[in-house]
Amino acid sequence: MGVAPTRALFLVIFASFIVSISSIVRHLASEDPFSGGSLSDKLRKMQAFMSTTSPSQRDSVSSAPAPLPSGTLSPRVFLVTTYGADPTGKTDSTDAVFRAISDACESPVGGGERFLTDGIVDLGGARINLEGGNYLISRPLQFPAVGLGNLMIHGGTLKASDDFPTDGYLIDFSATSNRKLLYYFEFITLRDLLIDSNYRGGGIKVVNSVRTSIDNCYITHFNTNGIVAQGGHETYIRNSFLGQHITAGGDPGERNFTGTAISLMGNDNAVTDVVIFSAQIGIMVTGQANIISGVHCYNKATGFGGTGIYLKLPGLTQTRIVNSYLDYTSIVAEDPVQLHISNCLFLGDASVVLKSMKGVANGVNIVDNMFSGSDKGVNIVQLDQSNGAFKEIDQVVVDRNNVKGMNIKTTIARASMQGNGSSWTADLSQILLFPDMIKNVQYTLSSTGNNFPSHALRNVKDNKVLIETNMVVPAATVFVVAYQ
Repeated sequence: MGVAPTRALFLVIFASFIVSISSIVRHLASEDPFSGGSLSDKLRKMQAFMSTTSPSQRDSVSSAPAPLPSGTLSPRVFLVTTYGADPTGKTDSTDAVFRAISDACESPVGGGERFLTDGIVDLGGARINLEGGNYLISRPLQFPAVGLGNLMIHGGTLKASDDFPTDGYLIDFSATSNRKLLYYFEFITLRDLLIDSNYRGGGIKVVNSVRTSIDNCYITHFNTNGIVAQGGHETYIRNSFLGQHITAGGDPGERNFTGTAISLMGNDNAVTDVVIFSAQIGIMVTGQANIISGVHCYNKATGFGGTGIYLKLPGLTQTRIVNSYLDYTSIVAEDPVQLHISNCLFLGDASVVLKSMKGVANGVNIVDNMFSGSDKGVNIVQLDQSNGAFKEIDQVVVDRNNVKGMNIKTTIARASMQGNGSSWTADLSQILLFPDMIKNVQYTLSSTGNNFPSHALRNVKDNKVLIETNMVVPAATVFVVAYQ
């Protein structure tokens, strides 16, 4: 469009606007319909008058939106109630929710298919909206095919029916076809959901998928697992709450809690800012390179047979547990290799248990934690050597933990001794973690006497450090640091 036509169009619109204003002024001058009354009355009269002006006059000032081009789709938001789902939870909504999922999994029309990881169709951010309803589900909700990505299910409650299969999961991202792909699904998001398994199985199952988000979910009444991430990698579980039974602690039935809240059976996953309030095991880890951060476990007290976090990866653990809260429930690690635990709070005699399977402990850091107990003589770090003693021990550091009401255990022990004599023994057996194992000793000997005695480290048997001099040394002070 050239300059002249643009100026002409502006003049037409401006002239129409002047005409509209002029008609309003004439109306006001002739009838004065707005005189008297309150401000709100005047505004209502003004709105009534404006509604009587001709559409052509109003449209000349503010034109209606142009129609959508032919073939353009509406936003890809799928409301399950439009498919017949019952938001009251009184009738079975399984088929209706399935239809919504199936439609959401259709490729967007126009522009051709877009792909994420090899073979995974980009669904463009399609959303299955549960609309804040409560839906009764009688069989696992699955995608109609594998090879799908960029989709969200959010905003409501799914509850298993009384005949839901006991080995099923309410939401199940596993293979539903024989198509061979490196990963089944990518970038699937589950958000703002309450998953009630009704003691009929599990909550969410993610199989061989990549970049899955489970965010702000409440998962309860599971008999098997609240969440399973099997194979694949990068399942991120955030800001969520899981418990077999709904309780806030001190439950009279705690001894009978069963099930596992989260099972990580793959690599490179993250559990962040999650509360686990009831289950036999809080988090079971059987895959490497996972991180657990900001997790509060009070699922079942260790004294009742529960475990907060169980690392069942003997020989190659590669797990980081940081900034978490183990509340009366412990961490167990089988043959730990590359395990880092730091900045955690262990309350109620909760501890870290290193369990020997083949006697290996290598590259373990348990540092900068807080332990609080009930003065019952519980060690902050314990060795379970029921399957055999630890024999291959290297780069294990247990240090800088602060302790109240429990027994300190460490791999770097310190002691000081004073007195007259030619022999000093530092008994470190009560605080060193591994029995009868000292790899290195550093010590200093100082005296106020005038002689210069010869001195030597003589023995470290049974974690007792023996230092001797060739003469009696008056007012001697000996400092010892022993490393395992």
